[in-house]
Amino acid sequence: MAMRNYSSYGDRSDVTERVVSLNRVAKVEKGGRRFSFSALIVVGDLNGRVGAGLGKAREVPEAIRKGVEIAKKNMISVPMVGTTIPHEVRHKWGAAKVMLKPAAPGTGVISGGAMRAVIELAGVKDILTKSLGTNNPINTVRATMSALQSLRTAQEVAELRGKDLEEIVGRRLAEAYREAAAKGMISDRTGARAAAPVGAPTPAETRSAPAPSAAPAPAPAAKTPPPAPPAPQAAPAPQPVPAPPPEAEPPLAAPEAQAPEQAPEAPAAKPEASTEERPS
Repeated sequence: MAMRNYSSYGDRSDVTERVVSLNRVAKVEKGGRRFSFSALIVVGDLNGRVGAGLGKAREVPEAIRKGVEIAKKNMISVPMVGTTIPHEVRHKWGAAKVMLKPAAPGTGVISGGAMRAVIELAGVKDILTKSLGTNNPINTVRATMSALQSLRTAQEVAELRGKDLEEIVGRRLAEAYREAAAKGMISDRTGARAAAPVGAPTPAETRSAPAPSAAPAPAPAAKTPPPAPPAPQAAPAPQPVPAPPPEAEPPLAAPEAQAPEQAPEAPAAKPEASTEERPS
């Protein structure tokens, strides 16, 4: 594993980087094979801050530079008690399974492979570790980073549960924790910048992934207009005088009974003409 100082990139001289693995990938195309490189980088300040990143490019220096930038963006804070971790932790990431145990002062870093790079750059000096799953360095580094991120000190657990430190670890350990905290031997995440989740997609993967459809933003609430001033009271209108009721009309007279019609008289008989001849 190559190790170099971060000052070559001109950003933070107190951060050290380490190349954990460098892989060459060949892609067969029409004109031949095209080679690209992926570099797994771990950076840390040896004082409780560590990050990891995977850079991919056509050239090795460019892949390392991208991995350093991604690792710097994904740095996390590791809580420590003296020179070791607060408690034992077992974590699984994909096919990788890791176990980390606190150790007594002077034990050293009992680790190997990709886990050692993460633990040493985090500043942990006494620890017992074991990789129980795959030996893939990428998954092993991500599992180690996630395990370190899940650590909690006794003070943090007491605050989360709303209890005193004595109720969590007992009186003797609580006094020992307070003495160590007064001497600056306990470091937690107080005031640390929130790091991106371990295993988050790289910026290149984020740009290539289709953007999710954003939900429409809720319309802003309409402002309630101020209440209008009360209108001046108008003088009461004069009430209309009710009109007198109309006079009752006299009842109509009953129609006179009509006399029964008489039958028409028969026409008078015409006189008969005389049959006597007149003298000529």
